[in-house]
Amino acid sequence: MTNNGYDSDNIFAKILRGEMPAHKIYEDDQTFAFMDIMPRGIGHCLVIPKAPARNILDANTDALASVMKTVQLVAKAVINAFSADGVTIQQFNEPAGGQVVFHLHVHIIPRFDGVRMNPPASQMADQQVLSANADKIMAALTQLQG
Repeated sequence: MTNNGYDSDNIFAKILRGEMPAHKIYEDDQTFAFMDIMPRGIGHCLVIPKAPARNILDANTDALASVMKTVQLVAKAVINAFSADGVTIQQFNEPAGGQVVFHLHVHIIPRFDGVRMNPPASQMADQQVLSANADKIMAALTQLQG
């Protein structure tokens, strides 16, 4: 462990190194966005910085700004991709704050009027569904950036 308790073997660090699979939806020099494998709703995805950061409390402010720029872009894309009525953005810090994976990450969850979110970490999604949802988001990103 380094960087204020940052564990370089956390699942998101492994995804960034290509040691674990992920359904990528967006990547730039500083951020990476991918589908959540235990979604709280259709299109639930995550944005993480490429730079090591345990959470928002120790993140470099430039990396944090890049994360939020990507969060805004992806949030617009998921709303368009799924014709969502809104979006929930969540970010947790330390165990008492609900953080489970100790690499800074922001949840983006498309929301629909009258539809509740699934409980956290309740069910692993079908990989084909995740892949199809990733494709929808990437198509929406292409239109936004067009």
